[in-house]
Amino acid sequence: MTAPTRPSPIPPDVHLTGPYTPVTAEVDVADLRIDGALPTDLDGSYVRNGPNPRFSPIGSFLYPIDGDGMLHRVVLSEGRARYTNRFVRTPMVRKEEEVGHAIWPGFATPWQPGADEVGPLLAGTMRQLPDVNVVRHGGTLLALAECDQPYRMGPQLETLGQETFGGQLPAGICAHPKTDPRTGEMIAFCYNLQPPFLTWTTIAPDGTGTPPRPVEGVERPSMIHDMAITERYVVLVVAPLYFDMEAASSGGSMLAWHPEAGTRIALVPRDGGPVRWCEDEAFWLWHTANAYEVKDPADPAVDVVVVDYAEWARPSPIAPGPAAGPRPARAVIDPAAGTVRREIVADLEVEFPRIDDRLLGRPQPVSAFALRTGRPMPHPTCWDALAWHDLRTGRVTRWEPVDLALGEPAFAPDPRSDAPDRGWWLTYATRFSTGESSLLVIPAADPGSGPVATVRMPVRVPLGLHGNWLPSG
Repeated sequence: MTAPTRPSPIPPDVHLTGPYTPVTAEVDVADLRIDGALPTDLDGSYVRNGPNPRFSPIGSFLYPIDGDGMLHRVVLSEGRARYTNRFVRTPMVRKEEEVGHAIWPGFATPWQPGADEVGPLLAGTMRQLPDVNVVRHGGTLLALAECDQPYRMGPQLETLGQETFGGQLPAGICAHPKTDPRTGEMIAFCYNLQPPFLTWTTIAPDGTGTPPRPVEGVERPSMIHDMAITERYVVLVVAPLYFDMEAASSGGSMLAWHPEAGTRIALVPRDGGPVRWCEDEAFWLWHTANAYEVKDPADPAVDVVVVDYAEWARPSPIAPGPAAGPRPARAVIDPAAGTVRREIVADLEVEFPRIDDRLLGRPQPVSAFALRTGRPMPHPTCWDALAWHDLRTGRVTRWEPVDLALGEPAFAPDPRSDAPDRGWWLTYATRFSTGESSLLVIPAADPGSGPVATVRMPVRVPLGLHGNWLPSG
């Protein structure tokens, strides 16, 4: 809907302050200062995306959904490092840059500008939000949104335009597609506000899309952030976080949490077979670590699907309320019986689970997380440590630095070895006391020892969401 005047500026939001404070300067700086020894086998780029409003938000700001995308890239080669950052320039960002202020409000504010303000092509549109993740597929770098067309980014991180995968996926894809390391296929889903409410697709290694296929059994629009794959299944956790457009149009919330409905897990056969649904009590996950198929440890005669993830009682901060922080969890799903058995595998408050992506769809020995220690912090919503959970032994290794806010860890494998402990974990960190940011390079063989190299950023890198290591070649 449109209105005669734009929404008002928002009150201060905690996710726009401290280490989250947006930056607007775009820079390209070579020969960064490096403390320690940067491994010479690291040859490629670490690229991370995250919500970074170009101008002060109006109407509302809902973290982690809202904000303009900004890519932060560190190129590592021959022991040297170079940093570049660029906005993902959607038509909304470009128009706002023309006038010097925000025009489109946040996701939770159901208002769109009219033609008199933005012209006929942009009238009645909502802000595009390719600010969640960044991947490379089919040789193309893609900035990903929450179920929308991704944006193609060029070699200098310039915005090239939206990607429809040969016109096959006009509605777009999710922010967390999974690339099967065996086949090179990228698997993705997309939720919709109109039937079919949930679809999935396969994108070939060359970037060619296939038409979306509906997931049968979804009767109302639900928000789903992440997914998992196994050799045979696409795993979709459909929690009861429902879109309510009628409530939004009358000033209410666009998203509503209905725990009485429970959480359902869809096992979608990748060969096109019928969906297998499994039901459980309500829980939420923002992010999965991995999924795979094994014999049930409790009954070796039964084939099960195991999903490792970070479990929330409710989708905070969208549905705030009293609840324990997220914990590393495991769901054991029996496709034949339609049952789910869940357990918390470690008493840690964690998020952003990652593994060595070469093992996606197969059992992984180690899961890495951002960790909240419970120590006093200047900014209580941050993560101030990292943890690695060895799923073979149950051992948890921590690295708990002082005065640092840390982001999601991503794995960069040693090109000389297939072993999961031969490589490095990469993450951005920001010092609470000074606001200075760094890229940390932590050895997978001994992560508790901390970084072997600290690459000093020329500007602060706001805490963001998701990134990946992209090897050269």
